[in-house]
Amino acid sequence: MSKHDISSIKDAIKYAKEKDAQMVDLKFMDFLGTWQHTTIPVHRLDEDLFEEGLGFDGSSLRGWQPIHASDMQVRPDPSTAIMDPFMSVPTVSFVCNIFDPITGQPYSRDPRHITQKAEAFLKSTGIADTAYFGPEAEFFIFDDVRYQLSSNAASYSLDSVEGAWNTGRDEGPNLGYKHAHKAGYFPVRPHDSHHDLRTEMALELEAAGIIVDVHHHEVASGGQCEIGIKFDTMLAMADKLQWFKYIVKNVARRHNKTVTFMPKPLYADNGSGMHTHMSLWKEGRPLFAGESYAGLSEMAIHFIGGLLHHAPALVALTNPTTNSYKRLVPGYEAPNKLAYSSRNRSAAVRIPMYASSPKSRRLEFRTPDPSCNGYIAFAAMLMAGLDGIERQLDPGAPMDKNIYNLPPEQLALIPSAPGSLEEALVALADDHEFLMRGNVFTEDVIETWIEYKMENEVAPTRLRPTPLEFQLYFDI
Repeated sequence: MSKHDISSIKDAIKYAKEKDAQMVDLKFMDFLGTWQHTTIPVHRLDEDLFEEGLGFDGSSLRGWQPIHASDMQVRPDPSTAIMDPFMSVPTVSFVCNIFDPITGQPYSRDPRHITQKAEAFLKSTGIADTAYFGPEAEFFIFDDVRYQLSSNAASYSLDSVEGAWNTGRDEGPNLGYKHAHKAGYFPVRPHDSHHDLRTEMALELEAAGIIVDVHHHEVASGGQCEIGIKFDTMLAMADKLQWFKYIVKNVARRHNKTVTFMPKPLYADNGSGMHTHMSLWKEGRPLFAGESYAGLSEMAIHFIGGLLHHAPALVALTNPTTNSYKRLVPGYEAPNKLAYSSRNRSAAVRIPMYASSPKSRRLEFRTPDPSCNGYIAFAAMLMAGLDGIERQLDPGAPMDKNIYNLPPEQLALIPSAPGSLEEALVALADDHEFLMRGNVFTEDVIETWIEYKMENEVAPTRLRPTPLEFQLYFDI
């Protein structure tokens, strides 16, 4: 039985038996965006597990239940069965949803449930029945990563055999082939030393049912890479994004290397984005193709209007780390100006022009980065776009020129994305009604997100001295 044939609990159990699974791994997303798991022997894989779930302590996970109400359930989705490629013992893995054991209802802070509600809301509007998403999650492959924090010291150090900073290092011998900053896009071997590693990643992704479109070296020095995967429906793609990160990291670990999806790990070089392609369909028909600008429909234009209108709040969910805003600066192909264009990569929304088929007509929101929780980010992007459609929001005129070459007085007229996570969270606090339609997001989810990020990320980052501050100010 192929994993593609699994449509019921009985199919999932049969699949595990056919694959001689000895263990069952239950994977689920925490509130902030880290995949978690718990593992049980295969003899516990029965219908009750899918219907009643497995208990765990919700108070031990970030942003979830307080200790006095900590009992929660994880329930596997049978359609997500797949053999985990990294376990030494045959292990069938499931992506799971979280439930409240008292009420028996899905947990409102479960990110996967938020995505499921967003898909249901889309259908309820009558606008479309399917939203396709295609994220491009860039990442760095490093050979060594070190960091430490204390009250009197802080430091970090990254290293890569490809790093521009290693041209003079004694490597016994040093063969050169180092990428200069911003000069790593599409080189052949031997400069592209990670080609075989990416190929291994791509083959593991394919084996897991994730179709790979392309893989290549990216712009930054120090091992920046991209593996493009085929688009899918929103929930399926959110699941696949987690498998993507898991597979890429674990293949790198096989070779004693490490992968980070941190948006801006290197100073003075490009960061890692997650340009996200989106389109709406209804009854098998693409809805974003038409006679308007760049071959778009009026619906697509209004979807862009919703993305740009809500972008200041949206980036609190699509760019959710303090490090995200070190990427969103001019000069590093990271669009922080809220404009749209065909082909123009300096705009926040681009309309790809590679193909003319109506089926390929889509939008690319270039601002997000791969530190985000895909379930929450995709749902938020969809809700912003739907609000634009329903309110017929006008995104204004397209910007078909390099935004960062504009004269300062013209550049100042184009709205910018927030310059910090704190600014984005304030924008989200002021503008989140569009997210709450259809109860997709709840007030509790928004409040918890803002509170957690402010207290655990914004405040500590603001309070800690940095090495640069010592360079600037120690001898004043």
